[in-house]
Amino acid sequence: MIEISGKKILVTGGDGFIGSHLVEQLVDAGAIVTALSQYNSFNNWGWLEHTACLEKINIVSGDIRDPHFCRVITKDQDIIFHLAALIAIPYSYIAPQSYVETNITGTLNICQAALENGCDRIIHTSTSEVYGSAQYVPIDEKHPLQPQSPYSASKIGADAIAMSYYNSFGLPLTIVRPFNTYGPRQSARAVIPTIITQIASGRKQIDLGDTSPTRDFTYVSDTCNGFTRIAQSLNTIGKTINLGSNFEISVHDVFHLVAKLMQADVELFTDPVRIRPVRSEVVRLWSNNSLVKSLTGFEPVVSFEEGLQQTIDWFLQPHQLTRYKPGIYNV
Repeated sequence: MIEISGKKILVTGGDGFIGSHLVEQLVDAGAIVTALSQYNSFNNWGWLEHTACLEKINIVSGDIRDPHFCRVITKDQDIIFHLAALIAIPYSYIAPQSYVETNITGTLNICQAALENGCDRIIHTSTSEVYGSAQYVPIDEKHPLQPQSPYSASKIGADAIAMSYYNSFGLPLTIVRPFNTYGPRQSARAVIPTIITQIASGRKQIDLGDTSPTRDFTYVSDTCNGFTRIAQSLNTIGKTINLGSNFEISVHDVFHLVAKLMQADVELFTDPVRIRPVRSEVVRLWSNNSLVKSLTGFEPVVSFEEGLQQTIDWFLQPHQLTRYKPGIYNV
């Protein structure tokens, strides 16, 4: 097992939802963490602005689309967790080239830089969206890949680039394929924050898209624990590994469970603007997580209802809720 304590670790996308939680977990484990925040003229570090470990991490601002910058930030790093990506599916319909440039070319840049700098361990983040609508369940790592959106196509390409560096150059890389992570700090483009923030703002009519699809939800602390366990195991090198809960629930049932937990008398409304193109909608996702269990012993510990309650409690804090715009559909 690879020890995390004392290791120099780079987290790309450290300013994001999962990335900021992962940064905190790595700091707690004794790692020396550098977090990449996407460059902006406001020098805003995203969710890292509000983390308790802010003074214990080194934050750099930049863009993974620049190969020269990637060579600089990966220098002297022992482990790289590569989470930086464009992830909003609806926006990928509008700006597909930006997904290719960030997700595919950005991954190429990180892999090449890690190879040149002799990094010991690379964890590349994929997504369950690459599987498309399940042809069989639960979905294991051998399930066919189906590019049902420009976003999923870009992640399939990024995964292929990453694995090619393992096969061609021996880069010590693992592809981690999370299913639907949720929890505090998640973007309003995701379904659970969409429901919670609309209810919390006092709306009685909750706007959603298609609520028939099913998803496999994992609480963010469990996802981060899975990332860490995978990075610590030498048995995971060269493999693609699902990270999910082996649990399936429809968006419709999620809506009613959130409403119940929030004790809200609300009505569900289908907003046609939020409906994906017919062939683009992924109608069923359910993870087979037996491989990650066998290789690392990982098992989610936060139940879905418990995780929902923790997420609701976080969003109901006034200073958190003001960061969101529940009245605006965020693509």
